[in-house]
Amino acid sequence: MRREFSDAIESIAMKDEKIIFITGDLGYNALENLQEKLGNRFINAGVAEQNMIGVAAGFAYKGFKVFCYSIAPFIVYRCLEQFRNDVCLHNLPVFLIGNGGGYGYGIMGSSHHAIEDLAALSGLQNIKCWIPAFVDEVSPIVSQIVAEARPAYLRLGAGKNTPDNPVQFGSLKLVNQTNQSKGTILSLGPVTNNVLSALYKSGLIEQFDVCTATFLPLQLDTNAIELLQKSSNILVVEEHVSIGGLGQQLSLQLLENGISPHKFISLRAQGYPDGTYGDQLFHQTQSGLDEQNIIEILNSF
Repeated sequence: MRREFSDAIESIAMKDEKIIFITGDLGYNALENLQEKLGNRFINAGVAEQNMIGVAAGFAYKGFKVFCYSIAPFIVYRCLEQFRNDVCLHNLPVFLIGNGGGYGYGIMGSSHHAIEDLAALSGLQNIKCWIPAFVDEVSPIVSQIVAEARPAYLRLGAGKNTPDNPVQFGSLKLVNQTNQSKGTILSLGPVTNNVLSALYKSGLIEQFDVCTATFLPLQLDTNAIELLQKSSNILVVEEHVSIGGLGQQLSLQLLENGISPHKFISLRAQGYPDGTYGDQLFHQTQSGLDEQNIIEILNSF
């Protein structure tokens, strides 16, 4: 999604001189077009994420809209206090862009993974965390982030294009709808591709509704609540720990709306069960987020 993001920023920044882009010394072979087109509005802050957020907050206070870019764990964890105090509490238009959310950086290990990022950020004041599941969602989300002009986090990964005829229900986007559903699958981010692949491979694509959570904190409109009320089985799939993630935020809303499915199963990032590292699929498999395990869960419904 990094290339789609870069193209979206270039398009918007050419029309809006109030857009500033700051990178934490990352973006090689992806952001050169922005450096060329934005000129002095493209700033390399170096490996100094805390300072980067302070600088961004200063620009935002003076009327600019500022994108701060790095890989997900660096842009979230290294400068959380500065983002909370300098940006969120003042409701300033500073936007964190984290590339490689979840286990995206694979073999580079836990220091380069972001499996608690949404828990850390989505509880802050005034923020909206965006988690595109598909590459063609990136550009409209970037436009929406600029239009809303509030603190935001955009979690990028690797994905495909959105299935045909999706329907947005608050935070949820319905990307597969059936007439006689055995249940509803709610997924977060590009791991949705594992879900859809599992449904097609198993021949269950006509038996389960599938929604992605486009943004957090989770917002359910009346259509989403009606869909969930009809779901006897609910499966949550997310490349994020259970605390503060989609499953936990969904559970609260189900309880508040008096919804009690027959089965509620949450597949989520399990950290590092045996203390070893591998590529993204290795960690997804260890956490049960792989296609085969998803098929087994669906068959249990």
